[in-house]
Amino acid sequence: MSALRVANASGFYGDRAEAFREMLEGGPVDFITGDYLAELTMLILARDRAKDPSTGYAKTFLAQMRDSLALAMEKGVKIVVNAGGLNPAGLAAKLRELTATLNVDAKIAHVYGDDLIDRAEELGFGTAAGNPLSANAYLGGWGIAAALGAGADVVVTGRVTDASLVVGAAAHHFGWQPTDYDKIAGAMAAGHVIECGTQATGGNYAFFDTIKDMHRPGFPIAEISGDGSSVITKHPGTSGAVTKGTVTAQLVYEITGARYAGPDAVLRLDSIALDDDGPDRVRLSGVRGEAPPDTLKVSINELGGYRNEVTFVLTGLDIDKKAALIKSQLAEVMPEGTRWTLARTDHPDADNCEEASAMLHCVARGADPALVGRAFSNAAVQIGLASCPGFHLTSPPGNAAPYGIYRPGWVAATQVQHKVALPDGTEILLPPASETVTSAVALAPVPEPELPALPQPGTTTRAPLGRVAAARSGDKGGDANVGVWVEHEQAWPWLVNTLSVETLRELLPETKALEIERHVLPKLHAVNFVIRGLLGEGVASNARFDAQAKALGEWLRARHVPIPEELL
Repeated sequence: MSALRVANASGFYGDRAEAFREMLEGGPVDFITGDYLAELTMLILARDRAKDPSTGYAKTFLAQMRDSLALAMEKGVKIVVNAGGLNPAGLAAKLRELTATLNVDAKIAHVYGDDLIDRAEELGFGTAAGNPLSANAYLGGWGIAAALGAGADVVVTGRVTDASLVVGAAAHHFGWQPTDYDKIAGAMAAGHVIECGTQATGGNYAFFDTIKDMHRPGFPIAEISGDGSSVITKHPGTSGAVTKGTVTAQLVYEITGARYAGPDAVLRLDSIALDDDGPDRVRLSGVRGEAPPDTLKVSINELGGYRNEVTFVLTGLDIDKKAALIKSQLAEVMPEGTRWTLARTDHPDADNCEEASAMLHCVARGADPALVGRAFSNAAVQIGLASCPGFHLTSPPGNAAPYGIYRPGWVAATQVQHKVALPDGTEILLPPASETVTSAVALAPVPEPELPALPQPGTTTRAPLGRVAAARSGDKGGDANVGVWVEHEQAWPWLVNTLSVETLRELLPETKALEIERHVLPKLHAVNFVIRGLLGEGVASNARFDAQAKALGEWLRARHVPIPEELL
C-alpha cells in the first residue's frame, strides 16, 4: 500500500488556530491529528469541569472545526484528536451539532474509558481530602483504529498517549495486528516526532539561526509505510525546515531511557536510524519494538493549596544587602513555605534603569487563602516607604490563587476499560493487550554501549557547549529531561566521553543534590539526562523560574567547557 500521509495541526491547547486549514490547503494528506493534552492542560480542563460538568474538553477545537470540517470532508481527510480531554462524549455531541449546522456529512466517534476519577479511591489514587481533580489512564491507539474501521471521519479521544493518534491511524490503514511491535514502534516514533507540531520543523531548535526562514514554520507530516518506517516532511513553500537535527530534537524531547513505553508497544529509541531523503525530508527506519507493559500510566491532578507571589525591584548598588533587608523585614509575617529567589539581572554602570536592576521574587504557598492572599500582599506593600532605597514592585500582589499538584500513578491494564462509541451509536469494549511484560522489563534501562575512543587530546578552548552541541529539554511531571546531541559525527566521541552525570552537576549547580540518570543513544549521537525532582510536584505547583524546564537545555548550552579547537 502507498504511504499514509498523517499531518499534525496542534501541538498544545492554544496552538496556531489556522493550522488545520493550512494543512488542508497546503497539499495532500490522509489524516490530520492534533495533540491538546499536556499535563498542565489536564489540570485546566479539570477546573473547567468542576465549574461546569458539560465542559472539560478543548473548546478551541470546535472553532477549528467550524472553520475546516467542511473542507476536510470535501477532500476526504479524516481527523483524529485528543481534544476530548475529560469529556470526549461532550465534545462528540457538540461536533454532531456542528455537522448539522454546517450541513456536512461527517461521522463522529469518540474513545473513552481513560477517566478513572470515580474509581480513584478504589484504585489507590485518592488524597487525604478525597478524590483528586482528575485521574486519567493513558490509552493506546486500538480504540482509534476500531472507530476508523467503523467508518468514522472524526475521532475524538480522552487521555491517549500523544503518539497513539498516529498509531491508531496507521494500524487501521495497514491492517496491523497488536503484536506487530516493530511496525507499531515505527508509528510511535513518527507520532512522537510530529506530536508537538512545529517543534519538528525548526521551532525551539537549538541551531535556529541556520534555518533560512523561521517566520511561520509549517506543521509536520509523517509519511508512514506499511513496514513502520516513515519520512518526516512538511508542505512545500512553508517556512521552517525538516532536517536530521530538527527530527533528533523532537525524538529526545521529554523521554527517559532508550525504552519509550506506550500502551501498544515499547519503542526502542536506540534503534532509530535517520537519513536524509531530499529537501525537508528525513527518513526514520530500522525501528524496533517490544511488548508493552502490563500497567498503564495514570495522570493525576489534585488541589495543592493556594499561592501568591510578588517581585521586588532592586536597583543600583548593594543588591545583596537590599535583598537581605527586605527578607528580614518580612520574615515574621511570611507564611511557612515561602520561597525567595534573587535574579541578578543588574549590570554595572548601566545605561538605563532596567539594566541596573535585579529581581527579588517571593512565592508563598499554604492551605489558608487568607494568609497566603491579602495578609501576604499587605505585608509586601506596607514596607514600601520603610525599606531599601529605590524600592518598588513590578506589580501589586493580589489575592491567593489555587494551584495544582501533578503526580503519576500506575494501574493494571486489565483494570481499565478501553471503550469506543461508534458513529452509529453502538459501543464496543476493546480487550487489553494479549501479550505484555512487567513494567520492570518494559522500562529496564539499556546498558551503556561501549563508548567510542576519545581522540588524542589536542589544544582546547573554553567556549559555550552550544557552539558544538544542540539540546532540547522539557518536563515529565516533577522530573525534567535534557537531551544533548551533536550533528557532526566527528564530535560524538568527545560529547559522549565528556558530558557525564558529574559534569552535568557542575554545569547546572541546582541539580547537585538530585538523582540524575544518563542514557546514551549512539545512532542519534545523543545523550539524554533525566533529572529527578527538579520540578517538585509538577508544572502547576513549582515556583522555579523555568517552571517547565523548557530553557534548561539552552542554559546548559550556554555554560563554558573545554572544547577541542578542531571541533570549533
